[in-house]
Amino acid sequence: MRKRICIIDGQGGGIGSTLIKYLKEAYGESMEILALGTNAIATAQMMKAGANRGATGENVIVHTVKNADLIIGPISVTWANAMLGEVTPHMAEAVMSSPAVKILLPLTQERVILVNMTKDPLPHMVKTIVEEEIKEVLKDV
Repeated sequence: MRKRICIIDGQGGGIGSTLIKYLKEAYGESMEILALGTNAIATAQMMKAGANRGATGENVIVHTVKNADLIIGPISVTWANAMLGEVTPHMAEAVMSSPAVKILLPLTQERVILVNMTKDPLPHMVKTIVEEEIKEVLKDV
């Protein structure tokens, strides 16, 4: 059975699109990639990047993350009212309450400083996720 990977993103969907592109290159169709956007633009961009399926909005995210094997996105998907308010409190709660493993990128536009984090460019962080973190997580799932 293919693993279900939920990629969550908002705003313009650039982070999610980059993740999906790298995941498809590394894993092909061996996993089901679901693009969960906080808005329609983000979902559309992630679908263009090659997600297997996608949908938009609070109810979609709340419902879908319950059955995910892995959730990947920027750390702000766990923070109520982040991304200019696109992440609702219910979304953040659902992500953190999901039994899925979460791999979160330390990227945020909020007035929060994450201490002791590398400031690698997005493609380098995604490469680490794809080549190291996902393999480690999926062997235990």
